[in-house]
Amino acid sequence: MKKSIPIVLFVLLNTVNLNANTSTEHTVNIVPKKISVQEKKHQFFVLFVPAIEKVYTELEKKYEETKVMIEQDPTNSKLQLLMKQYSAKDLDDLLMRMKPHPKSIALAQSAMESAWGTSRFFKIANNVFGVWSINKNEPRVAAGKKRGDRTIYVKKYKNIEASIYDYYKLLATGKAFQKFREEKMKTNDPYTLVKYLDKYSERGAEYGKELASMIKYNKLQKYDK
Repeated sequence: MKKSIPIVLFVLLNTVNLNANTSTEHTVNIVPKKISVQEKKHQFFVLFVPAIEKVYTELEKKYEETKVMIEQDPTNSKLQLLMKQYSAKDLDDLLMRMKPHPKSIALAQSAMESAWGTSRFFKIANNVFGVWSINKNEPRVAAGKKRGDRTIYVKKYKNIEASIYDYYKLLATGKAFQKFREEKMKTNDPYTLVKYLDKYSERGAEYGKELASMIKYNKLQKYDK
């Protein structure tokens, strides 16, 4: 299985899911496993680009609306609810957490963590980013391998968009991604930002380098424009 460590982050950070009550026609069945690499990538982009575009657009709209709300009435009760939802300490922190990071990074991570849409976790659980679960009361599936005598579970999502929302929320609220959030308020350059995703994977700094290579090789930055 992928060596990402979202389960550790969920234990330490107590992240909360975004509401992803959205209908979708995206389905894992679009990406068959026994095809050429070129066709696999093509089908991946057909499936994932619209889904990530949709989630990003909705998050960006919510971010811009919140900026306006803060300017007009910083005492608005809706802001207090958002601060609680995002575990923000103040309004500046709230905006930093709510601002969505570049789509190129989300595409690179989704490609890497789902093996271009062919991973077992993606196929059976719509789990795009390898996010683990420690909550026995939420939908989840057991991983194929154990760590020691412990069974590992991954979260099961109702659709791809729900997985993408949860991933954005993880990076928005996780303590390990504080520096990442600070940097994305200074720049939208994905090659700079991926350096601060070393805590997402056990591969550490190498993970960021791999993401940068994937973005460059597959020209993913074009989706940020």
